Amino acid sequence: MTEKLGMVVSKFNYEITGEMSKRAIERARETGTRIIKIIEVPGSFEIPLAVKELLEDKSIEGVITLGTIIKGGTDHDTVVAHSVARKLLDLSCEYKKPVSLGISGPNITWQQSEKRVEEYAIRAVDSVVRMLRKG
Repeated sequence: MTEKLGMVVSKFNYEITGEMSKRAIERARETGTRIIKIIEVPGSFEIPLAVKELLEDKSIEGVITLGTIIKGGTDHDTVVAHSVARKLLDLSCEYKKPVSLGISGPNITWQQSEKRVEEYAIRAVDSVVRMLRKG
């Protein structure tokens, strides 16, 4: 059986998240799963709303999220990252479907985020697949 996944990608910092998206699609193929719907959102803060939409779709068994929250001059990145992570956990529990946290940050530089593109994309896919396969 091929698991059917959804994916939400932040367009903010798309030079990074676009590469994450490409690598996640490749990884899904490698694991024998299919990403059947992709939603792009303006930034990481908007990811939970799109995740909820995908979780409500009966054909989607789990959701991959991809984004990066780069450190700025204030604590805004920390507030956004904590809020998004908490909401994704709540949605996963509410819908009883796995949702990954493929969002790098907070307190991360552009260079650190670039170095984590592949790692975060692979982990985002693998965590959902493992939960669906219970192992």
